[in-house]
Amino acid sequence: MKKSLPALAVFLTFALICSYIESLIPIPFGVPGMKLGLTNVVIILLLYLFGPIDAIVVSILRILLIGFMFGNIYSICYSLAGGLLSFVCMYLLYRFSKFKMITVSVVGGFMHNVGQLIIAILFFENTYLIYYLPVLLITGVVTGAVIGVIAQAVYARINKFIHKDDISNDNIKNKSNEELVERKDNT
Repeated sequence: MKKSLPALAVFLTFALICSYIESLIPIPFGVPGMKLGLTNVVIILLLYLFGPIDAIVVSILRILLIGFMFGNIYSICYSLAGGLLSFVCMYLLYRFSKFKMITVSVVGGFMHNVGQLIIAILFFENTYLIYYLPVLLITGVVTGAVIGVIAQAVYARINKFIHKDDISNDNIKNKSNEELVERKDNT
């Protein structure tokens, strides 16, 4: 897929909308501060469609914009730590292995929780927070799987749409080239 600034702006907008919706509708998981992570659908799609640079830029911009609009410096730190660690791990799986998108998302969900836990341990200077890791493992795997299924379904539809446009554009180019050849032959 050809990348363009307007397309990336649309993805960033979609990521901001997903973040905002999640902040309005708390899902009762029984785990404090836990969210489904709908924004990760956007980041995974960007990783697979446009590549790592565009995906990380949109991810960081989304975290900063949401943090400045609706959060504080602590929420930005937590989100950046989780988002960056998650992205690095997802990128490594995507780049150096043949794992499915769902697996990449599960690892991303878990590592996002680990990144936030590391920041919590540093902020509160309390290593006992590490006992929270098993709960974070379970929730990260579950939410990562849900997000991976959604991302895979959206990717399949986008890919189908992209290939349809490519085929249509190729047909238009071929018809244009054939018309040019016919015009040259007629002259």
